[in-house]
Amino acid sequence: MNDLSTRRQILQILRTEGNSTAQQLAEKLQITSMGVRRHLTTLERDGLIQMQAQRQPTGRPTFVYGLTPAGFETFPKSYDLLATQVLDVVRASEGDARVAQIFAGRMEQLYEQFAPRMTGKNLGERIQELAKIQDEAGYMARWEKVKGGYLLKEQNCAIYRVACRFQDACQFEIELFRRLLDADLERVEHQVRGDLACTYFIPEASFRQRAMAAPRVKSRGSNTQRISR
Repeated sequence: MNDLSTRRQILQILRTEGNSTAQQLAEKLQITSMGVRRHLTTLERDGLIQMQAQRQPTGRPTFVYGLTPAGFETFPKSYDLLATQVLDVVRASEGDARVAQIFAGRMEQLYEQFAPRMTGKNLGERIQELAKIQDEAGYMARWEKVKGGYLLKEQNCAIYRVACRFQDACQFEIELFRRLLDADLERVEHQVRGDLACTYFIPEASFRQRAMAAPRVKSRGSNTQRISR
């Protein structure tokens, strides 16, 4: 059994059986206490588990290990599948315009959440902050200065399954970026098309010159104004 396999087993035990002591884990894995503590130290360093003091009726407290929120996230999730299925139902019952309204509403929520982080920043600082925002959301984002502007690259699409079925997700993301950066941008690579990343070029000269307005979403099932690429 290699180290990665052992650490994965520790996470699985903590997920299925709850908080455990190092001795309990060692017995289940049939390895020494010293060996299991070495793995626990690594998992704790990586932020996947945490040690807690568990009080006893008498005597000193017992120290147990449990999963952190990041540890729970290492197990498979179907959030994207659920979102896709829900949107499929909305599309079938209310049409594409209603789906677009949902993505427009999501964009407005994100804009309200992140716009304060852009206050007082120039274009380079805004791109750096946007890369940080996207990285925090699981997009593995990075940025760089290039001739004539900047590149923002997302190595992972956190909503890939949704984006493959609903192009509005990508279109409203572009609009969100335009509004947060107060600049124009062009998508030059797209994971949905088979590229390894979603990459955006932001011309330096476009800052405060071409900040596009948010799409207007009409109520009562009327058509939604679409965003051109």
